[in-house]
Amino acid sequence: MEKWQLYTTNEIKPSGWLRRQLEIQAEGLGGNLHKVWRDVRDSSWIGGTAEGWERVPYWLDGFVPLAYLLEDEEKIAVAKRYIDAIIAQQKADGWICPCEDDKRESYDPWAIILITKTLTVYYECSRDERIPKIIYDVLKNYYGLLKDGSLKLFSWGKFRWFEAFVAINFIYGRCKEEWLIDLAQILKTQGADYASFTEMWKHPLAWWQWETHIVNLAMMLKYEAVSCELLGEEYTDVAEELRTLLDKYNGTPVGLFTGDECLSGLSAIQGTELCAVVEQMYSYELLYAYTGDRKWAERLEVLTFNALPATFSDDMWAHQYVQMSNQIAAKRFPGKSLFGTNGSEAHLFGLEPNYGCCTANMHQGWPKFALSAFMHREGEVVNALPIPSVLDTEELFVSLDTEYPFKNQFCYTLRAKSDVSFTIRVPSFAQNVVFDGKRLPTEDITLALKAGEESTHTLSFDVSPYIEARPHELNTVKCGSLVFSIPVSYEKKMYEYEKNGVERKFPFCDYEYLPTSEWSYALCSDELEVERRDISSYPFSSTEPAVVVKARVAPIDWGYQDGYNSVCAKVPNSTEPVGEAREIELYPYGNAKLRVTEIPKI
Repeated sequence: MEKWQLYTTNEIKPSGWLRRQLEIQAEGLGGNLHKVWRDVRDSSWIGGTAEGWERVPYWLDGFVPLAYLLEDEEKIAVAKRYIDAIIAQQKADGWICPCEDDKRESYDPWAIILITKTLTVYYECSRDERIPKIIYDVLKNYYGLLKDGSLKLFSWGKFRWFEAFVAINFIYGRCKEEWLIDLAQILKTQGADYASFTEMWKHPLAWWQWETHIVNLAMMLKYEAVSCELLGEEYTDVAEELRTLLDKYNGTPVGLFTGDECLSGLSAIQGTELCAVVEQMYSYELLYAYTGDRKWAERLEVLTFNALPATFSDDMWAHQYVQMSNQIAAKRFPGKSLFGTNGSEAHLFGLEPNYGCCTANMHQGWPKFALSAFMHREGEVVNALPIPSVLDTEELFVSLDTEYPFKNQFCYTLRAKSDVSFTIRVPSFAQNVVFDGKRLPTEDITLALKAGEESTHTLSFDVSPYIEARPHELNTVKCGSLVFSIPVSYEKKMYEYEKNGVERKFPFCDYEYLPTSEWSYALCSDELEVERRDISSYPFSSTEPAVVVKARVAPIDWGYQDGYNSVCAKVPNSTEPVGEAREIELYPYGNAKLRVTEIPKI
């Protein structure tokens, strides 16, 4: 495979609505977690007494590129302070995790894998020349412990073995030492074999299992792509086979798989964990980079424009642990949890509903997506994601002005500094593609640019809304990369309290979202009309969407799931109309924090 390379934060910058989204993240929990959450503020990674395993590496994995993309000197200084503190604790033999020497054997090696990945991200942003040697020493120590049997993969490390290849490939590209290949073989040998678990995905059980854990599966999709070259194996696109199977038995309209925390089958009222959203995004980013197959970039768009913003409050100070396709309320369950392996508060918006892993890990979503807009290899540059960005490298300057996915017009300003090929990926769903005033087929557009050449190019295409069938005789409205839902208006009920030493205090507190509008509708016409509007100061605002689809619906007796008064029934009681048909506005899934996405049709 001829791999595409990602650019760094020195070369690519977000603009337009994308920059605004990153600013919202920086102004919210993502940019302030180190001030308010003890597991980051007082972590053992920096000499404190709080959690010393995955949470600080997870947080830095998103906080670092966020700080550098926004060129926020204060946040860059915070990132450096954390990295310096982590480095200061590294032992002479290379061990870097906050663990006593006599307890290494029982310390889950997932943290070793994760910190090397995070340090790789930090180097790509900072170009801190200390970092490659530090990663080298961590990996060499890890290899020695695995080789002599002092350590073995177990628990999370066993099921996430392939994540180590981000750092292994980085170091192997610099030194080509044979022990790295041996390390790769050991990891695969001791690691979980996901292809052997597929029968468990077809009829998932309602108890916790490593093999069906949704975050493991979201990460798993990239395992062959990132490891095959170093292992000397042929790439077979096993990710497509496994993704197809997961989608068939556990898929959602926005490209996720249900998992609260483990696979939950085909149900619009089961949840998907936020960690899985950002990890599946990252898998698709690397799958596109390693393979160049456009399907991964297209699927990445669907996840990012729908599932990612849906699970945050508008201001990104609060998030859900799990989101649901049909989510008519975010209210505590007073009795038994609806979710198979999550508690009764997992769908609330807050600081750390259900569990804090997502509080730490959610921050990588938008920054890594922004860094995937353009990629390159020898003499070639590709606009993988047509999102508002500026690229400035030694070979090419590109400014892309667009409001995509809300509008489908694009203006490219190019200045070639050397001879280079520039490709624009055109989505497969694009219709009536017009480039520089000429109609073109729906395929990628490639320009051969000469050094010193400057040019401006315009691209536009149409997308048509349509109704897609879903299981249980339900349907979803889609248009391009956007999925549309019946929005449910809500009022917030705020909770400030302390639990297990963790304070919730405005703005980093918890909320129930309680419905204030009707949701019990069925589609009653195939006619759909798109209306495009201005983007508000919150691109995925829950009250001011930049695009809506107008649809005809009729009220029905949908009813509630047995045993609950805040969850719609998995399947409506009846699809007979109980009132007059009317026109309503469907919102993008990412805007509609409460919503009905899988809808009957009459």
